[in-house]
Amino acid sequence: MNLDSLKTRAKLFAPGLAVVCTIGFAALFLSQHYATPVMLFSLLLGMALSFLAEDERSSPGIELASSKILKVGIAMIGLRLTFGDLQELGLYFLLILLLGIFSTIGVGILLSRLFKTSQSFGLVSGAAVGICGASAALAMSAVLPNTRDRQQDTSLVVMGVTLLSTIAMIGYPILCTALGMNDQQTGLFLGATIHDVAQVVGAGYSISNPVGDHATLTKLARVSLLIPVVACVVMVVSARNRKNEGQTSLPKFPLFLIFFVIFMTINSYIEIPSRLIELSENVSRFALIMAISAIGMKSGLRQVFQVGMKPFLILTTETVWLVIYILIAIRLFY
Repeated sequence: MNLDSLKTRAKLFAPGLAVVCTIGFAALFLSQHYATPVMLFSLLLGMALSFLAEDERSSPGIELASSKILKVGIAMIGLRLTFGDLQELGLYFLLILLLGIFSTIGVGILLSRLFKTSQSFGLVSGAAVGICGASAALAMSAVLPNTRDRQQDTSLVVMGVTLLSTIAMIGYPILCTALGMNDQQTGLFLGATIHDVAQVVGAGYSISNPVGDHATLTKLARVSLLIPVVACVVMVVSARNRKNEGQTSLPKFPLFLIFFVIFMTINSYIEIPSRLIELSENVSRFALIMAISAIGMKSGLRQVFQVGMKPFLILTTETVWLVIYILIAIRLFY
């Protein structure tokens, strides 16, 4: 690619990326000053400026942020994780978590059919509730067919799951105390049920350091399970497409999933300087903020409000299911 081609591409994408970055920085500022999840601010600000997604000058950059930059942010999450996180928690509880994730996705698909919403909403919402909130919603959305409803479904899930995580951060510690759970049980419960990492950390360490440690480790294990779960969905979707189209080729795994595993492997066996890890976390986080802003701009507040309460009922039911499942597992085995 020559210099003139680079200049042309930069000129094409710059206006939209500038808008998305501005929204991202504004969301970070508001989040720091009003103690509200940054993903929620970035989504709402993006929706408020959805008219810019229809402008031919800014739409290419917005599209780039909602696709390519999104995948870069997800791939770089791998640098936060190690295989040691999985080993420390133990195979038995990992199987419990996996069953919880797949059952929550199953509940989401069942409810999406019952409420006559799109199947993609059931998959995206189930992954968000079962695994790691907004990041899982974005990862699942990225591997699904590019249908008309996908962007709107993702926006609804991110908004709902962020609000539910904030409520959980406040309410779940009270629930654990009322149920008389010890530190290990409380940490396992918080890490296995709260959707977003930040809220898990906030809830766990608000009780005690041991609870915070257990909760964070459990949550990291859930995040690590993102790739095998999404890979299973890729295989199912690919198999369905091959059957419909009469193809016999093997499924092609998205490149960002492969890089996620590569980054996680590197972090597991090579000592990476802490400053580099911190830098990668910041880059990954801001890439996801940009992606959420862009998805919000491609959705718009009007479209979100038109869908009614069904999506939020689905998300709430999935959350209640996961809480009941984890409570039973902890009572039986811990």
